Amino acid sequence: MPLRIPAASRVEVFSFGAAGVTAFAPFYLMTPGGNERMHRQTDKWAPRWERNITFFKSPVERGIQRVAPPVARTVQRVEHRLPMDKIAQKTDRGIKKGIDRMTPRHHTKVAA
Repeated sequence: MPLRIPAASRVEVFSFGAAGVTAFAPFYLMTPGGNERMHRQTDKWAPRWERNITFFKSPVERGIQRVAPPVARTVQRVEHRLPMDKIAQKTDRGIKKGIDRMTPRHHTKVAA
């Protein structure tokens, strides 16, 4: 009995589609006339996308306005708790020590 592959969910289909577009877009643009084709498609589809985006705009804005204050408070609390000065100094010392280890030492011979 052959093993059946389960149907892909919408998220999987969207993820694979986005990955494919991202991976092959540079090749598409490198082909002769690719830039002009991209301009034509943008001129064709941009007005439709702009009309459709207004459908999502106000609910997203309301959601962001509702979520922004608690997120800002949380970020401020976390920032005050973190010892950023000590972390920065430790990182700086580590970088300098690494550079010193990698820098060749010039040994001079002492005349006897």
